[in-house]
Parts: sequence; structure tokens; C-alpha cells
Amino acid sequence: MISLRYLGLVLLGVVSAGVCSAGSFGDWPKGASPDEVGHRVAENYLARPYQLFGPQRVIHYVETCTWIGSLRFARDAGDRALHERLVRRFDPLLGPARILIPPALNVDYTVFGAVPLELYMETRDQRYLAPGLTLADQQWATPTDESKLSPEAKEGVAAGLSWHTRFWVDDMYMITMLQTQAYRATGEKKYIDRAAAEAVAYLDKLQQPNGLFYHAPDVPFFWGRGNGWFAAGMSELLSALPAENSQRARILVSYQRMMATLLKRQDQSGMWHQLIDDPASWEESSATGMFTFAFITGVKNGWLDEATYGPAARRGWLALVARIDEQGRVRDVCSGLNKANDRQHYFNAVRLVGDLHGQAPIMWCADALMR
Repeated sequence: MISLRYLGLVLLGVVSAGVCSAGSFGDWPKGASPDEVGHRVAENYLARPYQLFGPQRVIHYVETCTWIGSLRFARDAGDRALHERLVRRFDPLLGPARILIPPALNVDYTVFGAVPLELYMETRDQRYLAPGLTLADQQWATPTDESKLSPEAKEGVAAGLSWHTRFWVDDMYMITMLQTQAYRATGEKKYIDRAAAEAVAYLDKLQQPNGLFYHAPDVPFFWGRGNGWFAAGMSELLSALPAENSQRARILVSYQRMMATLLKRQDQSGMWHQLIDDPASWEESSATGMFTFAFITGVKNGWLDEATYGPAARRGWLALVARIDEQGRVRDVCSGLNKANDRQHYFNAVRLVGDLHGQAPIMWCADALMR
């Protein structure tokens, strides 16, 4: 059943799709419009089975990220049929396939809760609310229990953080996205306060004076997608964080500092590199998509100057579109990558085609441009 709220959002999507035709975010070359690209990549996603991972063989976090982006795109593009198919993708998980829903063991598993919360917000079907809130609350079941923190996280950890805290840069998206979604779905302040507190702890631990982030405290490399997770996570958080939240100013300044350095590090091609500060490293698509999403979101919300960041976002989008094949698969995507205190580790990462790490940010960007 499609809710009245969905119909209202569709109308807003149709309107926004019509007004985003000026400046950097319009007049696209043939085949490069957000509507065309978003539909092509969404169809590629829907044709796939669930992507599973881990010893439990549960739904992968990249499935979560691509699913949310596709849902939002379909809503804002006003494509009711596509949206319905994306909603129905969850149906097996309400039955016997519920065993594929990840348990709340770590950040990569628990972020899945953001999907049912998105479905609840778009349909108001109560069946989706409980699975999302259960994972959001389990993420804070035993806040900052030192017995469950990784060794590098224990030093100087603040009270009240998630027991999933480990201070890897990608956690900033995985933890804060779920809590932000729980806040959006319920309006309960505790969720957004958790997200903001976690963000500031990670800013204190990982952000460097140039605004970029180490992969981990003991891994001093500016890995592209790792920084992309942080850029996307801050964009999502700032989009929901109330003006009166005591941490908002700190997070916004840190986001803007990061964006300023990313602007300087964007290649003439429109891409960013596997190691952001090393132009000898290869141009990588998932990081480029995440940074482009952060630029688009910042411009549209007034956090970034449109004349400065709008053209850079456009270059990023067009560079990504050029890397999408006829099947809707994006190339030059870094494989899943653990931390390592070894520069060559990042150079040697496998370059994939069609991996959901790269598909997801394409959908985020397409939706952000359509709004």
C-alpha cells in the first residue's frame, strides 16, 4: 500500500526535478541526466539477488546503501512503479528469509536497519519500523562497554558512545546513518544525539588539520572511499541535525574544512584518487561518487558556495557517468579494503566493475540532483 505521504513526496520530486535545470545541475548531455542514469543503475540493482557476506551469510552493507539510494531516487523521480518494486524487494525478509537480516554484531551488519526505516518513512507500514529500531537500539545496548571495544578505540573513548565504536573512518557512515534514520522515522531526540556524539568523537580521533581523515588512528593514509564514507555520513547527519543541537556547529565546520581540501584535490578529469593526496594512485569511482554526493548536498542546503562547489560537483558526476557501461555498471571501484599501515596496500586494491560500493553513490548523487 502506498501512503499519502509517499504521494506528497512524489509531487515534490516531480517539482524538484523540473526546477533543477539551471546552473551546474542542469542542461545535461544526452544520457547523462540524473533521471536517465538513475533509472539505468536502479534497474541493474533490481536484477540482482541479495548480496550476502560474513560467516552468517547476511545482507551486505553495500546492499543497504544501494537500496536506500534507489528508493529515494524512485520517490523523487516520481516513478511509482519502480518505487513499488523496490519496496517489494523487502517482502521475503518479512517471512522465512528474515534470517538474512544481519544481527547487531558490528557496524557493517547493523547499518542494515536503515533500510526498513526508510521503507517505514516512505510507506508508513508499521511492519518496517520494528526491525529498524531494534538494530538502532541494539547498537547502543551497552554504550562504551570497554570489554567490547577494539584496543585502539579504548584510549580516550567518551562516555555514551556505541559499543560498536572502533575508530575506523567508514564507521562514521555506518553508525550515524542508522541513528539518523531512526531519528527521522520517530522524531526521538535520543537517536540524533547519539549520531552527533559519535560524529564528534570520530572527528576528534581521525580528522587531520587539512580536513581529511586517516583510515584509523594507527593507519595514517587518506584512503579515498574511507573519506567518502565520512563525507557522506556528515552530509546525511547535517541534513537531519536540528539547529539547536550543541554539536551542529562543530560538525558543520569540520565538514566544510574537509570539502575545501577535497575541492583542491579533485583531478582535472573530475575524479578523485584512491589515495586522495597522491595523484600517482588510480582514479577511483566510489570515493568520487561519495564526494560528489557531499558537494551536491552541501550546495543544495547552503552549506557550500554554489559558484565554487557546483561546477566541481558537475565535473564529478560527468566523470562518473563516463565510467558506467551499457548494463549500468560503474568501473574502477575499489574492492572491500581493511586497514593496513602500508601505502602499497591501497595501490594494490582490486579494481572492480559493477560492485555495489560504486553503484550506491551513483544512486545517492542521482537522487540528490533530482531533489
